[in-house]
Amino acid sequence: MVFYRSVSLLSKLRSRAVQQSNVSNSVRWLQVQSSSGLDLRSELQELIPEQQDRLKKLKSEHGKVQLGNITIDMVLGGMRGMTGLLWETSLLDPDEGIRFRGLSIPECQKVLPAAKPGGEPLPEGLLWLLLTGKVPSKEQVNSLSQELQSRATVPDHVYKTIDALPITAHPMTQFATGVMALQVQSEFQKAYEKGIHKSKFWEPTYEDSMSLIAQVPLVAAYVYRRMYKNGNTIAKDESLDYGANFAHMLGFSSPDMHELMRLYVTIHSDHEGGNVSAHTGHLVASALSDPYLSFAAALNGLAGPLHGLANQEVLLWIKSVVEECGENISKEQLKDYVWKTLNSGKVVPGFGHGVLRKTDPRYTCQREFAMKHLPEDPLFQLVSKLYEVVPPVLTELGKVKNPWPNVDAHSGVLLNYYGLTEARYYTVLFGVSRALGICSQLIWDRALGLPLERPKSVTMEWLENHCKKA
Repeated sequence: MVFYRSVSLLSKLRSRAVQQSNVSNSVRWLQVQSSSGLDLRSELQELIPEQQDRLKKLKSEHGKVQLGNITIDMVLGGMRGMTGLLWETSLLDPDEGIRFRGLSIPECQKVLPAAKPGGEPLPEGLLWLLLTGKVPSKEQVNSLSQELQSRATVPDHVYKTIDALPITAHPMTQFATGVMALQVQSEFQKAYEKGIHKSKFWEPTYEDSMSLIAQVPLVAAYVYRRMYKNGNTIAKDESLDYGANFAHMLGFSSPDMHELMRLYVTIHSDHEGGNVSAHTGHLVASALSDPYLSFAAALNGLAGPLHGLANQEVLLWIKSVVEECGENISKEQLKDYVWKTLNSGKVVPGFGHGVLRKTDPRYTCQREFAMKHLPEDPLFQLVSKLYEVVPPVLTELGKVKNPWPNVDAHSGVLLNYYGLTEARYYTVLFGVSRALGICSQLIWDRALGLPLERPKSVTMEWLENHCKKA
């Protein structure tokens, strides 16, 4: 939820809103305020006192209001449907999908600054939005991009730590190890050891978070070049924005690949607080672990097959379809292959979601990108066929609440088209993106003084006895 309403921005966007029937009646256009200052930290410093008062009022006036009933199904089912976290930067609606500070992905594509007219949003713009709730100007985005560039240095010991691992180690293992090695420079840890007052916790957290966001593309690119390009690294280009520079350091110079990376980082940045990586980062940080420790923990959650690792599984599965049936597979053949996968006890990767009940908007915007830039690509055409074939099959199966494609169903095909074919590496890209959302919320966790997370756990015997009494 964002902080202010702005008449000035509304007047600029009214003409667009009239043309877009799906958002013309939406009060979300009223919820965005444009920023004026170029310094992100100063913007935050102005916002924090009001939000602290807002939280105190919410707690004092409504602290006893119930948000719902907890059932045994929720306790045994991964806490699904249980409201239990405060996460300011984004909110996930089962039908509409993710909203970043109230703005949907299509809305972000319209209002956030881009590198070129009609281009994809710059990740720096989304970072500004996540932290402040305000849509930044191009000048503010440029200023933030320069700040991140100035922080984008990685000590040699980090690379040496990664080099101590076998080159065959999974890319996420190497990436998380590199992030842990960065922790020795934590400003929060130093400030805490010196006795900083808790009201100032957010300040060194901001420093760590911004530095971490700036550093992770360098660490991630090093892992990629070490594993797949004989260790021949590419220096950063300070003339490029965050997404384009990341693609550049990986070894890709295509302007379209730079655009894809801007889109990729933006849409993967945040997905409210209940997913494994976001929740893990928040949980660990609630113990006052610094951003490096917290984000490293989040990466270890992201590396799981049921979370971020799924994006590599999608491309591998699609390639297995091509190997067995060819690129020109018919829909009937594809349907048979889907059933073959399901009957073997496996899932069709890239379909379904723990919260969403419709097609993931992050899938949709990637599909639109593909239709614009690579409509004739055989793998994209196969993904399009899957979009038609898989949901009816999963619906017929009867065990899936959401048969529609999620974000992972499309990203691998786009990356593969532009030459990033190493599927095992894809989750690292996800990790770089997720730094924006996790670190943004972590700064607000410290600014709002959120407490140590400590839910109650029970045994099966306790549940059985409780049911008998009930």
